[in-house]
Amino acid sequence: MVIRVFVATSSGSTAIRKKQQEVVGFLEANKIDFQELDIAGNEDNRQWMREHVPSEKKPQNGIPLPPQIFNEEGYCGDFESFFSAKEDNSVHSFLGIGTPPDSKEDMESKQVAVLQNGEVPEEEELKIKSANAQV
Repeated sequence: MVIRVFVATSSGSTAIRKKQQEVVGFLEANKIDFQELDIAGNEDNRQWMREHVPSEKKPQNGIPLPPQIFNEEGYCGDFESFFSAKEDNSVHSFLGIGTPPDSKEDMESKQVAVLQNGEVPEEEELKIKSANAQV
């Protein structure tokens, strides 16, 4: 599974460049494999991106702006969706990839599972206490 991030390397917009840098920087820092695809210098990339962004996610003019994020051919979202997932510590879920063991996102999902059924396996209880002590 490869995360595909569509960017415009020659964008004149500072806001777009910052958003692209934030997405790419986060993926690099978290060692998430991804492919950066330029829509400014490659018409095929631009056309593919425009065709695969769902119509309900396109702006009023119909032309989605970078960065746009896909998992292979599955649409994940735009920068705003990515940012929300980042704030919620759910980027791995947003990207459709597994969470690294003992990551904050993994611990939070285990806490939710525990809260839903009310039972805490002893090994999970120790991991949760350890994770909470680190936060």
